[in-house]
Amino acid sequence: MDRLETRELVYFAAVADQLHFGRAAEDLGITQPVLSRAVARLERRMGVRLLNRTSRKVELTDAGRTFRDECRSLLRRLDLAVRRTQRSAGAPRLVIAVRPGTGSGLLAQVLHRHSGPEPELVFTHDPAGAVRDGAADAALLCVGSDDLAGLRGVEVGEENPVALLRHDHALAGRAAVTVTDVQGEPGYRSHCPEVGLDELMDRVALGRLVTVVGSAVVDRMPSTVAAVPVTDLPPTTLALCWSPTTAAPGLPALADSLAAGASPVRSVPS
Repeated sequence: MDRLETRELVYFAAVADQLHFGRAAEDLGITQPVLSRAVARLERRMGVRLLNRTSRKVELTDAGRTFRDECRSLLRRLDLAVRRTQRSAGAPRLVIAVRPGTGSGLLAQVLHRHSGPEPELVFTHDPAGAVRDGAADAALLCVGSDDLAGLRGVEVGEENPVALLRHDHALAGRAAVTVTDVQGEPGYRSHCPEVGLDELMDRVALGRLVTVVGSAVVDRMPSTVAAVPVTDLPPTTLALCWSPTTAAPGLPALADSLAAGASPVRSVPS
């Protein structure tokens, strides 16, 4: 078998995460037929069925679950190699990992206190993992749901869950909704795509995305998007966390300024 291309790993990982070819193709910026053919070609080259497809759903096979985990590991290692190379070639910058749709307003307040060079933001669904494998110097994490084992940090605030909807959506005028209310809506995603806030808002405004995020996004929300409180989810306490061994530029000063007015986050025993 010929050596696999990185593009093939990215394509399969997107489908494995979404379990939906249409949504995965949208995230990748390609058409669904192109993505379907690429994954089918990958299966033929490997000689393994990775997905079970029906007209109603897409499911991973046992082999598909194994390959999904391997793809995630390989892509993360590749991303880490690129970032380390880039950082070694220029002036070091503080890198902060952020989950899409979480704490953007609070993070802006945090970074406003940072007097050094503007940090680089990395959007990922595993910000704690990005800190542990060195892809990021610090991460904005959810206390109580993210794994804080072995990390240090300070709480930076709390935010309530809101549903992001197109401004003229049928649910946009409600005073509040539940998760069940939005789950059946076209374009609903339980996890935001790994994109920046501006692109996230664009997708909602175009009617292509309905999702639940933290209320801190409201301060940066355009008039074409509505944020409706979600009543059956608890508020989230956010913390900026880092590894005790990190030597990132600017992080000690930022941590000191945060610690002066916030509560320390205790490490969770391993």
